Amino acid sequence: MAIRQVLVTGGAGYIGSHLVDGLVARGYDVVVLDSLVPQVHRSGTWPSYANPRVRYVQGDVRDRAVFEPLVLASQAVVHFAAAVSIGQSMYQIDRYVDVNTRGTALLLDILVNTGHQVEKVIVASSIGVYGEGAYACGTCGPVAPGLRGEAQLAAREWEQRCPRCGTPVRSVPTPEDKPLYRDNIYSMTKYHQEEMVLLIGKTYGIPAVAPRFFNVYGPRQSLSNPYAGVAAIWISRLLNGKPPVVFEDGGQLRDFVSIHDVVDCLTLMLETPGADFLPVNVGSGTTVTILEIARLLQRLLGSTVEPEVTGVGRKFDVRHNTADITRARETLGFAPKVSLEQGFAELIEWAKTTPDVAVDEFDRALAELDRKGLLVRS
Repeated sequence: MAIRQVLVTGGAGYIGSHLVDGLVARGYDVVVLDSLVPQVHRSGTWPSYANPRVRYVQGDVRDRAVFEPLVLASQAVVHFAAAVSIGQSMYQIDRYVDVNTRGTALLLDILVNTGHQVEKVIVASSIGVYGEGAYACGTCGPVAPGLRGEAQLAAREWEQRCPRCGTPVRSVPTPEDKPLYRDNIYSMTKYHQEEMVLLIGKTYGIPAVAPRFFNVYGPRQSLSNPYAGVAAIWISRLLNGKPPVVFEDGGQLRDFVSIHDVVDCLTLMLETPGADFLPVNVGSGTTVTILEIARLLQRLLGSTVEPEVTGVGRKFDVRHNTADITRARETLGFAPKVSLEQGFAELIEWAKTTPDVAVDEFDRALAELDRKGLLVRS
């Protein structure tokens, strides 16, 4: 039976709403369950981009009375509902575990103990499950160093060293089979989510995929959520005449992937079996430094405000993590199409049309991290 009815939890959010639009355009019947948390949805109401061809239900994935009937009426579940912030998760521990881990556990409990018709589950995971990215040592070969210590950050020794011989190592794209180091509560909960979904999927024969999102960017990112993606935070700063704040020296390597490429990859996961029961990196395959992204945004906005490179570290930050997308290419036929220049130009144009929502809350969030002792200065 072909899948037609799809439930998207967190479907009013950034990635979810774009996927919803893509699915509707392909003829799917879509239902969205979203709690509309104020941190993401400042108005507490459905966003202006809510698709008129979709049924929207406001509710919590921890509420079985709301969640179960929606699951039972669906042939596929895309589970994006989650609390999302590395730093915030380190002091809102109960909320993050409750929303992310328990919300996913309830979904699986429903699938195991009811007469459902679900044929596919996709659960949002994150690059956070890796901790640091993959590295190569000239002497020891592939290595997986852990998080840098406070003393190293205080000394501004930003680069990783081989955990075996202590020599400097080179960052390489991270494959899905890299050893995982979950160094914050958010990343632990994302690992809980993907492992539980893949385990129950395999055990009960329900095809399941866990996309590990790298740095996703594009229109609809919350410009007023100080715990959102770094590009959205920096755009909000620049629109408010403030400098993008760059931690460490700005040399951190990342993979930024357009929301349009992400939707293409998720659609392939839903419609094809190649990646069933696997975690899959979703990235662009392009490597760029954090400081390069800050300067690109500055240029595209035509701003004269220079990025502020702080030389300050955060205890939970990784140095480098970029995507090896071989698995997505080989199992799904995924091929990213949007360049950084194109994608960020689109994001900037969208941001310019929504200045009323670009409320800069970064300074408040930074002060909160400082009070919790999560910043490291020399």
